[in-house]
Amino acid sequence: SGFSHSAFTFGIESHISQSNINGTLVPPAALISILQKGLQYVEAEISINEDGTVFDGRPIESLSLIDAVMPDVVQTRQQAFREKLAQQQASAAAAAAATAATAGATTTAVCQQNTPKNGEATVNGEENGAHAINNHSKPMEIDGDVEIPPNKATVLRGHESEVFICAWNPVSDLLASGSGDSTARIWNLNENSNSGSTQLVLRHCIREGGHDVPSNKDVTSLDWNSDGTLLATGSYDGFARIWTEDGNLASTLGQHKGPIFALKWNKKGNYILSAGVDKTTIIWDAHTGEAKQQFPFHSAPALDVDWQNNTTFASCSTDMCIHVCRLGCDRPVKTFQGHTVSLRHQNASDKVTATCHNDGRCVCRIWSMKQDTCVHDLQAHSKEIYTIKWSPTGPGTSNPNSNIMLASASFDSTVRLWDVDRGVCIHTLTKHQEPVYSVAFSPDGKYLASGSFDKCVHIWNTQSGTLVHSYRGTGGIFEVCWNARGDKVGASASDGSVRISKHCK
Repeated sequence: SGFSHSAFTFGIESHISQSNINGTLVPPAALISILQKGLQYVEAEISINEDGTVFDGRPIESLSLIDAVMPDVVQTRQQAFREKLAQQQASAAAAAAATAATAGATTTAVCQQNTPKNGEATVNGEENGAHAINNHSKPMEIDGDVEIPPNKATVLRGHESEVFICAWNPVSDLLASGSGDSTARIWNLNENSNSGSTQLVLRHCIREGGHDVPSNKDVTSLDWNSDGTLLATGSYDGFARIWTEDGNLASTLGQHKGPIFALKWNKKGNYILSAGVDKTTIIWDAHTGEAKQQFPFHSAPALDVDWQNNTTFASCSTDMCIHVCRLGCDRPVKTFQGHTVSLRHQNASDKVTATCHNDGRCVCRIWSMKQDTCVHDLQAHSKEIYTIKWSPTGPGTSNPNSNIMLASASFDSTVRLWDVDRGVCIHTLTKHQEPVYSVAFSPDGKYLASGSFDKCVHIWNTQSGTLVHSYRGTGGIFEVCWNARGDKVGASASDGSVRISKHCK
């Protein structure tokens, strides 16, 4: 396949086989980080002149991965910067005398211009023109009064590889987790359980030679149905599976022609929606295990899906399209274009969709079914946005009297809370020291949990933006989630552990 060919070619050209590096110690996303640093190095090299002078300002346009390895492109870009540097120096010299003559008046004017006024427009999507904070200037310290003590936390071990995902059962304290060891697990954390935190192992197998053998593929997604009786999982082996809450395999759904990236139950619990690398999305009948309809509208892998109601959903892809589709319709009922989407989620009002970039751009956009162009363009993060989540508040939710918020987590190590109606950032949460991979609102929307590769889970007050609790683990955090009561937070980690911390309101 293309994945295998790319991996083989990279291995040969990088001489990785001659290295003594232990692959299990290489953190996830390391290759992405190396490539990003390489691009930054080439851009920095371009902007340095032969005499050691540096162009004052960022490149007009960032280099792409292909441009960075094309000598002609690099040379042309370097020449353009040298010419602009010469123009900049000439302009600065010409303006020096005039600037000196009017220094007093100019200083006064600049000070007045930079003073924010009441009612002034927001800057870069943030209230009061506040700027992003660089968290990497000093080591992280967690205040003793917010750190969750060991007796308030539980470590669950059993997975043999990274645990990418976790999700609480909506009616009981059963936590599902999915791992690179080709298993999902259901952990019983009910306080009235006599056996403690027991685990059920859901082995993802494929049929070969008349026998079931482990697929040896990552479990990429999982979701409980609304009454908590069934768990659906998606795998890199291309199959979706339905399991009972006691760990028995009920159905295997096998129409995708490649890895499954996401799947979701509808609210009624009769359909499952899946998105795959084969560029299609499928609605499955949960009772029969048969595909009700396959939607082949994307021209690139489908990355994420979410239901708008029991028969209508939205899907996104790297083809720069969001398609809103309905069961029984042979064409999308709505398409948003011009946005390279990585992840998307739909809020409970059934009217608004949020999308985000993680392809090098730092944009989150709000879309409405009533118009073709985006409602808000939220630009404040300084690096890629990895994930976004809607708050469980506002019209159509169980918390209708609270305002709708959107949380965005970024590789810039920050989390931002957005006022969706006004399109402004209301809080920037800055305690993490590494990329933030996951955020989750508590069921009442009053708290937000965030998990980062700094091995920490932080819990924040969404109204004040203050840090309430922190927990430091032993592995980078991929996913965080709240139980139905809002008194426990689960976190899946890169060291194969699943961690549970109790939240006291």
